[in-house]
Amino acid sequence: MTSAPSTAWTILKVLRWSCSYLEARGVSEPRPSAEVLLAHCLGGSRLDLYLHYDQPLGENELSCYKKLLKRRLAHEPTQYITGRQEFWSLDFLVTPAVLIPRPETELLVEVAAAYLQGQRAEETSVRLIDVGTGSGVLAVVLAKEHPQAQVTALDQSWEALCLARQNARRHGVEERIRFIMGDLLAALRPEAQFDLIVSNAPYVPTAEWLRLPSDIKDYEPRLALDGGGDGLDVIRRLVQAAPGYLKAGGLLALEVGQGQSAAVEQLLAHGGAFTPAEIRRDFQYIPRVVSARRLN
Repeated sequence: MTSAPSTAWTILKVLRWSCSYLEARGVSEPRPSAEVLLAHCLGGSRLDLYLHYDQPLGENELSCYKKLLKRRLAHEPTQYITGRQEFWSLDFLVTPAVLIPRPETELLVEVAAAYLQGQRAEETSVRLIDVGTGSGVLAVVLAKEHPQAQVTALDQSWEALCLARQNARRHGVEERIRFIMGDLLAALRPEAQFDLIVSNAPYVPTAEWLRLPSDIKDYEPRLALDGGGDGLDVIRRLVQAAPGYLKAGGLLALEVGQGQSAAVEQLLAHGGAFTPAEIRRDFQYIPRVVSARRLN
């Protein structure tokens, strides 16, 4: 890239070269990585790259891109390089202090939103809590989609809570979300009854975490991923504690990993506090969200 005059490097030529370069060095998703990073340098969208594919790049633009490309070559996720990730068609800030939001987590929003829609006809206000909020995507989206909801965002990481608050401010819902630092529900009084508890808790088994690609294992926070021996350590504790914080008829909705839905279904049935669980599959047909209501 440095051997030819900068005017010779059009957007399309740079993309073609960098895609091949990343792929040859074993970087995952080389084309999306190249497109996202170049669009970030140019201050536009990925679509803009192809609308202006013959635009030559200047020295400053090439220098910016080469710096970002070098970070991607070290397998740093593009989301941490750009500081952004889209979720539910909204732009969220992300840092290495939080898990990068995944598309499959939008299914958890759908399950929660369907429950809240049913509650809207019955109550003027509902209370919900996002346990392990991370970047705040669940809390922020549910607050925006359901103005009647009183939202609590809880995380044991102070850095995560600060970032979640930033995202809430950016999307105009900061005043409607309480941010609390604590381990699961321990920071709340049991009499603080909620209509809905949602959580994308850590669920990756430790042995599996150790085998994850370096893009994930070396950069994303282990606290947000490693769920212990069977991946259910945190989920198990949350299922045990949740009945004390849910109203009768209130919903507990959990994101789970591949092959875990049956075990979580059994956890919910074991204590006798919940209705039979419902399981929703994601776009890859993986059982992804397990939910159940608290019995009267």
